[in-house]
Amino acid sequence: MKKVLFTLMLTLTTVAFFVSCKSDDDNTTVATCDDGIQNGDETGVDCGGSACEPCVANLLNGEVTEATVLDATVEYELTGSYVVKAGATLTIPAGTVIKATGGTAAYIAVERGAQIFINGTANAPVVMTSSAANPAPGDWGGLVICGDAPTNKGVNVTSEVADLQYGGTNTNDNSGSVKYLRVEYTGATFSNDKEFNGVSLFGVGAGTTFEYVQSFNGGDDGIEFFGGSVSGNNLVSIGSGDDSIDFADGWTGSGSNWYISGGAKAGIEGSNNGDNGNATPVTTTTLQNITVVGPVTEGALYYKEGGGNFNITNFYASNVDLGVKVSETDNEAGVRIENGDLVINNIQFANTPAGFMVTDYTGANQSFYTEGVNQGAGNGAASPDWAAGWTIGLDNSGASSTENLAGEVTGVVTLSADVEYQLTSAFVVRSGGSLTIPAGTTIKATGGTAAYIAVERGGKIFINGEENNPVIMTSAAASPAPGDWGGLVVCGDAPTNKGVNVTSEVADLQYGGTNTNDNSGSITYLRLEYTGATFSNDKEFNGLSLFGVGAGTTVEYVQSLNGGDDGIEFFGGSVSGNYLVSIGSGDDSIDFADGWTGTGSYWYIKNGAKAGIEGSNNGDDGNATPVTTTTLSNISVVGPVTEGALYFKEGGGVFTITDFYTDSVDLGVKVSASDAEAAVRIEADLLSINPMQFDNPAAGWMITDYTGANQDFVTEGPTAGAGNGAGTPSWAAGWTNGL
Repeated sequence: MKKVLFTLMLTLTTVAFFVSCKSDDDNTTVATCDDGIQNGDETGVDCGGSACEPCVANLLNGEVTEATVLDATVEYELTGSYVVKAGATLTIPAGTVIKATGGTAAYIAVERGAQIFINGTANAPVVMTSSAANPAPGDWGGLVICGDAPTNKGVNVTSEVADLQYGGTNTNDNSGSVKYLRVEYTGATFSNDKEFNGVSLFGVGAGTTFEYVQSFNGGDDGIEFFGGSVSGNNLVSIGSGDDSIDFADGWTGSGSNWYISGGAKAGIEGSNNGDNGNATPVTTTTLQNITVVGPVTEGALYYKEGGGNFNITNFYASNVDLGVKVSETDNEAGVRIENGDLVINNIQFANTPAGFMVTDYTGANQSFYTEGVNQGAGNGAASPDWAAGWTIGLDNSGASSTENLAGEVTGVVTLSADVEYQLTSAFVVRSGGSLTIPAGTTIKATGGTAAYIAVERGGKIFINGEENNPVIMTSAAASPAPGDWGGLVVCGDAPTNKGVNVTSEVADLQYGGTNTNDNSGSITYLRLEYTGATFSNDKEFNGLSLFGVGAGTTVEYVQSLNGGDDGIEFFGGSVSGNYLVSIGSGDDSIDFADGWTGTGSYWYIKNGAKAGIEGSNNGDDGNATPVTTTTLSNISVVGPVTEGALYFKEGGGVFTITDFYTDSVDLGVKVSASDAEAAVRIEADLLSINPMQFDNPAAGWMITDYTGANQDFVTEGPTAGAGNGAGTPSWAAGWTNGL
């Protein structure tokens, strides 16, 4: 008897009706509706006979007790446990999508003696994922398969999750076939010792096919073999919260073409038995064509709990050491290495990290590995060709990946350029944490003042854009506008004339200290768009706000486009800013104040609303120390703007500017009558601009609005400003917008 399943709904309720559609022989169930609606009939009664057509139903839970086939045209919702019982089969055709709810309550399991046939293809994989609007690791359980093959845990063992029996004596036991399957956001947790993996294989036999399987952003391990003899080929694990691929308990299968990236702990964890490192059968495997891309915290291979007999060839490790990591108490694992039971031939190390050493193993046998050249899973650190089309999160994936950014970074976090991130609220790098954003990453923000990225004093950010592949932080709105979201805020420990432990205007973080060379990371080739969300007239985000950031920080090749307030602003600190672009700011284009002592070169400014550059000392005390002191060179300001190319205000400071070019704008300077400290500094020749070129002066043009005695602080002369006068400088090509 064969069941074509649209829904199997066994949950009892006093509200919903259930309607079963049956074929003419009344033996084969075609569908079971969850809502009592059948072809327009809302009575909730069995429509029966040939007039009964299939329902569009989609809930999965309960038990499969006979041959059952899902329908790829239906998107299923997994609302609880869905267990294929012994003697039954479940077939899932190519292109089927199953979306899960319910954390640990939602999983798919195959009992010992049952079979599952997942028949995905390269162009139409089967996808099991989260139904959450904002999916995250651990949203649901995962896929569990139990078989009758040997394990060194014994027979009739209870699985860690799903509470099913596994383990026996049939090495060739057949639990079906799994091909072209992608599981996403799995790993729901009961406790530290009881967590779902993406796919868990308990005592699964060699008669089972398991290939072309990906785990993506699972909360625990990506794929794990608990004993058994099934082999696993063409496996992908991306973003696992623990180990990426794990095998233990006397697994005797083999593996080839494994691609692993972005896992939290070990790339591969291989062990024998956590209770008895000498338990038999001993974990024994041959692996070939393996790629592990780090960083990971426990190395490319963690050989633990007795290890086993591992023969690995063509192992490619990028940005990660081999590890091996045998603990001092793991005598059985150490003995096996010394006996030559771990052999790694032709391992290649690429992009070796700082402090790299091949292995953490300190025993006498250091010849268990040989270095060489290979392509690992196919393309070294790059995505293998065989992963194209059916995976997610790789540069050749057929599926796009979107993830939410929110909350706090307290450890080491690296984003992926293959993922489009949605910034839904504050995302804060805490002290001691670091955030790395690789070239080509795009972050789209929603939520106005609630959405911003901030780096706490003591935290670090590394924005590693490239000239033709910048990092972009922008608005998620269909019709973006200035002020759609906050911006990027970085707080440091360098001096400001606002004092120490000052609270930032936005993000409410502490900044300011005594470390002139404080290092908050590196920002290169970054484009910020539609920033400047507003709390009030005195509390607004800028595109990039640098509060007390130190000289150990790199800030260069940064653009603000169409921000609602200032484009880029330095609030004290000593960081320098080079190759900066500000276009269309709603207030000043580039602003510095509060005792900033950094330098700047190659600034290109255009179409700001107020001042091209606003330079001040302190709004409460124009003589506060340290006094804002800077040397600027190669500056272009293209107007019109309402407050001139330079607004020297609130005490001004000590400014030396060379190669200053303006187009359609006067110099301004605009010292107000009440700003005595700024005027005193001009009269003392603490503002010097030489040479300065004015092109296309506006009607009623005059060089400066300053009316004091000293009119010699500016010297006219030819200059190309930021590189090309009013034209786009060559260094801005390829990564900017709006030029």
